[in-house]
Amino acid sequence: SALAKIAELAFFVNENNENIGARRLHTIMEILLEDIAFNANGEHPMIDLTIDDSYVNDHLKSIIKDNNLERFII
Repeated sequence: SALAKIAELAFFVNENNENIGARRLHTIMEILLEDIAFNANGEHPMIDLTIDDSYVNDHLKSIIKDNNLERFII
């Protein structure tokens, strides 16, 4: 369900803003996994994490609401 939601979001934003193709998907993945990557330094205990559509909605809700990924593209 997470993959479908991520693809749907990337398609939607590409259709409604500048279509930058797979770079949009890369940006969404960076934003989605930012907390995980930041905390993966070995100092935190290992946990099991399930990334589903609920996780995607929670972590990308500002982008979904504002439909604004342009500020993340350099």
